[in-house]
Amino acid sequence: MPAKPQALGEYLQWAIRAYARHKVALGQVAVNAHDEALYLLLHTLGLPLDSRPAVLKRKLTPDEAAKVAEVFRRRLEDRVPAAYLTREAFLGEHRFYVDERVIIPRSYFLELLPQIAELVEGNAHVPRRGRRGSSKDGARATPPAKPVKRAVDVCTGSGCLAILLAHQFPGAKVDAVELSPDAAAVAKFNLATHGLAKRVKLHRSDVFDAVPPVKYDLILSNPPYVPTRELRGLPEEFTKEPRMALDGGRDGLDIIRKLLRQARDRLQPHGLVTLEVGGLRAAMDRAFPELDLHWLHTEDGEDCVCVIQAARLFSWRG
Repeated sequence: MPAKPQALGEYLQWAIRAYARHKVALGQVAVNAHDEALYLLLHTLGLPLDSRPAVLKRKLTPDEAAKVAEVFRRRLEDRVPAAYLTREAFLGEHRFYVDERVIIPRSYFLELLPQIAELVEGNAHVPRRGRRGSSKDGARATPPAKPVKRAVDVCTGSGCLAILLAHQFPGAKVDAVELSPDAAAVAKFNLATHGLAKRVKLHRSDVFDAVPPVKYDLILSNPPYVPTRELRGLPEEFTKEPRMALDGGRDGLDIIRKLLRQARDRLQPHGLVTLEVGGLRAAMDRAFPELDLHWLHTEDGEDCVCVIQAARLFSWRG
């Protein structure tokens, strides 16, 4: 850390080098040291996150330098994730309160939800898989549009995806399901902050166990999917997140299996289930070949979100 108060840009360059020296794990807030360090600097100094480049010339006072030093000490030495230091996380334009009770929001659903909306509402259709796993559209016509009336986010954590659902489908009733009482308290706060406490109903439940028997047009989930044995190998920053939000059981599929079994009684005939499963794409294809999983393409090529049609689930014997 610079010994005397200097320009913000000099602190930024120091931080980038320090991230490399400390081998800091990224991915919870930003994918590179520059962006995360700049975010922490601006937040700590109370400066707008969309500040112009000229802000890098701003000189820090001794008090400001001390605050910055403490923030980076906690980030670099204690390995506290940046979002837990600032008590906030973003998905697109939406800001959410977060703390150690919830996993830090990061999801491909932000990118994919408009495409999922077209699939479930009938403005597009899910391709059928060919013999070699490729997609074949067939010659069937696009079905009539069916506006989403009910949607649910299972394993909602901070409530972020339930809130995205409410914005994507302004005419729909949205449910949010969470087992952890601590996470549910954070979700309740975020729903209230976003003005959605009346539109989004929060349920304390292990998947659908304690949710009233309604049928949904769309079931969405970013569930715990890390295989238990892999938790020990996670970077220290990720071990600061609630284990319950990460641990997917022996093969990572425990919660996913339960969700899919229960979803058969929870979907409208035209409905869809969509799951974000991280690195489990191959495991999912092996475990559920008869469900004809359709993987949505993401800009970075991770392609870890799948869509499952109700008809496949209704005939599934799993």
